[in-house]
Amino acid sequence: MSAADFPIDWCRDQFPALKRTVGDHPVAFFDGPGGSQVPQRVIDAVSGYLGNTNANRGGRYATAFESDELLEAAHVNLAEFIGTPDPEAIVFGANMTTLTFALSRAIGRTWQTGDEVIVTRLDHDGNVTPWVLAAHDAGAVVHYVDFHESDCTLNLDDFKAKLSSKTRFVAVGCASNIVGSINPVHEICRLAHLVEAEVFLDAVHYAPHGLPDFTGWDCDWLACSAYKFFGPHVGILCGRPELLKLLAPYKLRPVTEELPGRWMTGTQNFEGIAGANAAIEYLIDLGKQVGSLSNTMRPLLSAAYAAIADYERGLAAALLTGLLAIPQIKVLGLTDLDRLQDRTPTVSFVHEKLTAVEIAEQLGQLGLFVGHGNFYALQLTERLGLEPQGVTRVGLMHYNTRTEVDRLLHALRSL
Repeated sequence: MSAADFPIDWCRDQFPALKRTVGDHPVAFFDGPGGSQVPQRVIDAVSGYLGNTNANRGGRYATAFESDELLEAAHVNLAEFIGTPDPEAIVFGANMTTLTFALSRAIGRTWQTGDEVIVTRLDHDGNVTPWVLAAHDAGAVVHYVDFHESDCTLNLDDFKAKLSSKTRFVAVGCASNIVGSINPVHEICRLAHLVEAEVFLDAVHYAPHGLPDFTGWDCDWLACSAYKFFGPHVGILCGRPELLKLLAPYKLRPVTEELPGRWMTGTQNFEGIAGANAAIEYLIDLGKQVGSLSNTMRPLLSAAYAAIADYERGLAAALLTGLLAIPQIKVLGLTDLDRLQDRTPTVSFVHEKLTAVEIAEQLGQLGLFVGHGNFYALQLTERLGLEPQGVTRVGLMHYNTRTEVDRLLHALRSL
């Protein structure tokens, strides 16, 4: 499917927020990396759960039966989305960061003095600090993998140099949430496993733009958040079942020892899980809209994401071309239009005269919603000398249009 054939009108009709205005200006949401907008069916699923199926687990009455059935279905659907054959490998929680902290406490208890842990300077701090703190408590050594400052891509040679027989754990993002760089996670997993290290992948920023592939990437752990891929605020952790069974989680005594319950502490956000399930259903329907003839979930999701990637690359090319033509703006990260497959359509820049917050405020008055700051990618902004102002971030999603991109570029030229 060509970008011109992408069903953009159908997609936009699904998202009620896209009808919002600021004064006389229609709103263009370029803040997707901080949290995507949601389709109507997600809103209906959340409110429908609260209105009709609101119950805790294990009750012997109608709403509890219905709630448990919905939760089991969500485990199945999110397993298909993540790319694992085992629904019991899916753990729900508050968000990726909370789940990662819980996992790091459990994994950290297995490390010893002299063990080595690898993180990167390209990652969101949610995939850095939990492991650094756990390593500190265990007496393990932390190594930071660097990035190429010229294009903000991960330095794979530096990663290889830091791997050793002492490496126990590697934490890396599938894609940078500030500059969009996509990391070669399959190769990273292969190299890490050669020294018998576990790999944790942060797929939060990747998941709105590419279909996660837990099995294909051969990782050990993967986490993402539904509110980044068109759902509500729910975190998802996927782990190899043998590891989930082997590790001892911090949990209450009455909590089951069975998977996945032993990792899901406290009463879950059931309405949020219902919404996350509905977000997957939206993506499945998008797969049908783009012409997939399959009747099974994973191929439909693959078709949806292939179409999303093609369409978003067209938007990213227009955005990058326009930004590079504005003399006052410096774009961070990959700008080569022949390498758009190596990045998500998330573009950050700095202005030679205006701060990021000034740009965001001026654009916001025109109905153009962009992000500003460091977005918790502190290792990168500190290395590039961008603190405390940070950057302006434009995060394109598949519900954005070329007209919105042109509006943004016109506004930036007029600042």
